[in-house]
Amino acid sequence: MLYLVQPAAYAQKPDVDFFDDRQMIIGAYYYPEHWNPEHWERDLKKMSELGFTFTHFGEFAWSMMEPEEGRFDFDWLDRAIEIAARYKLKIIMCTPTPTPPAWLTYKHPEILTVDEQGIKQRHGSRLHVSYNHPVYLHYTEKIVTQLAKRYGQDDRIWGWQVDNEPHYGVLYDYSEQHQKAFRTWLASKYNTIDDLNAAWGNAFWSQTYNNFYQIRIPNASEAPQGANPHALLDFQRFNADELASALRFQTEILKKHIKASQWITTNYAYYKFLPSVDLFRNQNDFHFASHTMYLTSQFLNDSGDSLAHRLSSGMELSFSAEFARSINGYTGIMELQPGQINWGKINPQPLPGAVRMWVWHSYALGDQFACTYRFRQPLFGSEFYHKGILEPDGTTLSAGGAEYAQVIREIGDLPIPNKIRLPKSLKSRNTAFLWNQDNLWDLENYRHHEDWDTWQYFYTYYESLKSMGARVTFIQEKDSFDPEVYPFMVAPAFQLSDDSLIDKWEEYVKKGGNLILTCRTAQKDRNGKLPETLLQQSIYGLIGGEIEFFDHLPAAWPGKVDHNDKSYRWHIWGDVIKPAEQTRVLAKYADQFYKGKAAVTQRKLGKGSVTYIGAWSHKGELEKAILSEVYQNNKAEILQLPPYVFVEWRNGYWIAVNYSSVIVEIPVTKGANIIYGNPVLAPGQVLVWSSE
Repeated sequence: MLYLVQPAAYAQKPDVDFFDDRQMIIGAYYYPEHWNPEHWERDLKKMSELGFTFTHFGEFAWSMMEPEEGRFDFDWLDRAIEIAARYKLKIIMCTPTPTPPAWLTYKHPEILTVDEQGIKQRHGSRLHVSYNHPVYLHYTEKIVTQLAKRYGQDDRIWGWQVDNEPHYGVLYDYSEQHQKAFRTWLASKYNTIDDLNAAWGNAFWSQTYNNFYQIRIPNASEAPQGANPHALLDFQRFNADELASALRFQTEILKKHIKASQWITTNYAYYKFLPSVDLFRNQNDFHFASHTMYLTSQFLNDSGDSLAHRLSSGMELSFSAEFARSINGYTGIMELQPGQINWGKINPQPLPGAVRMWVWHSYALGDQFACTYRFRQPLFGSEFYHKGILEPDGTTLSAGGAEYAQVIREIGDLPIPNKIRLPKSLKSRNTAFLWNQDNLWDLENYRHHEDWDTWQYFYTYYESLKSMGARVTFIQEKDSFDPEVYPFMVAPAFQLSDDSLIDKWEEYVKKGGNLILTCRTAQKDRNGKLPETLLQQSIYGLIGGEIEFFDHLPAAWPGKVDHNDKSYRWHIWGDVIKPAEQTRVLAKYADQFYKGKAAVTQRKLGKGSVTYIGAWSHKGELEKAILSEVYQNNKAEILQLPPYVFVEWRNGYWIAVNYSSVIVEIPVTKGANIIYGNPVLAPGQVLVWSSE
């Protein structure tokens, strides 16, 4: 495999090359169990004729695979596979564990999840079981083993998807089995109840426990004055471990039976809505992490302008792809809509051209494959208004289907360069985004201002990086902080820290790295407690200054920060900094009782620099200005793109996409070879060019 993106770590380097990185193949979901078997051949033949090269079977079909306990029926699936293969369609086979059959949930209701109100979930939906319940694992092992033995050596099976968008449908499971499992997890972590009491600060509010059996899952419904924040952080760690363990259980079964040429993944979705889902926890279990994105739901960030509802959020698609790619160095998008969806806020029609743009953007971001959900629009169930490649009649191509067919031809027609060299400009702005799920949880558990939104804060920095054309890789603390690979590192609001991390940051900077830290960094220890020091004292030496205090303001009365003769508004968070003598002040507060005090500072250290951004400005305008200055001052060749316009590079080609509502001019180098589109780029359109 040709890796043109430096991954966070090659946790599980494959023995075979599953993909040719120079291409991106495109497939479509198909559900044989939803359709008259007489139509399977017609449908799969049509899929192949349109240029799709793979299909996707099985993730919700447990009741078809095992209609009664112990009676397995794969004859129907064998026939669907045979037809797909006849038309040269590769097959992704899925384990059906998100949807247990009725005979299982009625025989064993103890496997069903319980929400925070104590209501047990019932049959009739999906993701309604406790993944690691011993009874459920017993039945999971049986069905996954049957599938693996039957298809694990089958050349027609391209790869495996474990489960589907794995998470608990109630977000957190409060069942009695989960309560017991949490206590067991705590006993293993702390050994003694005294150690747990100390770690959780249980002297506060007389919360001290006498034994582990007294502990219950932190639950806002049971704690109206607020649950212990340290207990909540541990529960979130436990919950993520539980989900990761359940996925690992299935991968280990598959690996016993499948051939080396078949890969294993799962399709992660909507990271910001599913805090239990930590992709890095399964880094060693899957060959890669795939991702899912439905763009027109209006639950996602978009440009907010007049066509945003039709063009959607390119920023969220970008974040989703780059985050998933960071786990093992490559990824694919497993679900990408071909038109209207059915579960969003308003469910608009995409702008003509938008579907094509989404696929091209996925290609540009490095996805090895793109799979559309779905080939045929369903006629029943919870998603019958979800558009397909075909109209409900099963034969007529939808508008989005036509755009898929177009982009399949376009990507397929791209010449494959003999030599591919990463552009120096791209390498100069390569950026590491430091990630620790514990920080996300702890920040969200204690926002300290009603307008604080941790995901929005992360996006503030991510959007700025993409406006500069930076390629972003999410890394963990255990990974190498190599300034030769990542000349820039951004660590927004890295609240939980220790001396080893700070030492590692310092070493990175001394060797030539440019580190960007922000408000809330190093406020707490790993248990989420304040150290017995001055506020954030552990980073004073690193940033070259002291954090005197922080402030919050009402949205109606924002403050101002001045930078380079321009004023920026802020109200959510502002760290007031006292810089050391050799530390530069890049921005100052322009009002409040601390007018003239530093809001942004920068310190040179060894061959690199440390920039501390203390204020969260409105729309991230100050942050964008500071990042641009830092990158340019450290020899990075950056772009200056309008919001929601993206430029990426892949395999010798530059690709620009426009999610904004205005026409923009793309900075194309003189003499560039235009493959598709126009440098004067209209909303929803694509520009592809090459240049040496």
